Amino acid sequence: MDEILILKNISRHIALSKDETSYFLSLLKEKTIQKKELILKQQNLCREINFVQSGILRAFYLDPSGKESTIMFAVPDWWITDMFCFINEKPAMLTIEALEESTVLQLQKKSLDELFCKVPKFEKFFRIMMQNAYIREQLRIIENLSLTAEERYDAFLRKYPLAAERVTQKQIASYLGITPEFLSSIKTNKQK
Repeated sequence: MDEILILKNISRHIALSKDETSYFLSLLKEKTIQKKELILKQQNLCREINFVQSGILRAFYLDPSGKESTIMFAVPDWWITDMFCFINEKPAMLTIEALEESTVLQLQKKSLDELFCKVPKFEKFFRIMMQNAYIREQLRIIENLSLTAEERYDAFLRKYPLAAERVTQKQIASYLGITPEFLSSIKTNKQK
């Protein structure tokens, strides 16, 4: 397991001793996910939070009519889960799939609870992570309410430059809440 990326991610907010680092790493499980493989399916219990080591993952909601709405993409150095369902141990509202072969480090809910008890500074780390996620989602909602589709596409390109080159137009359109055809016309207009 290559733990350099996750330790850099954590060190942005907390400092760990050698023993705390070893304990934390002992709780992680490395998993390789093939392209189009699901690591979480809507209605299944959400038991892990995932740190992306390589590849790209997508979290999406599938409505009863079969329409997909992309909630987020996760690129290397990002965390991804269905947070409400993970924290509350409820069936997932989202599906998470690998858009290309990916490697994640998984932390089980039970292990996270133990980590909070044995290394309390991880409560600070996850509080900051959740605050940042809340802020990111609030800004996304405001963008969806106040920006044009073209402006939302520009914001997407700034937020996900790596994903923009490696995911399908249909997936980007579902994130933006527009049709793939409308996204195509936006891209065509940008090239003029």
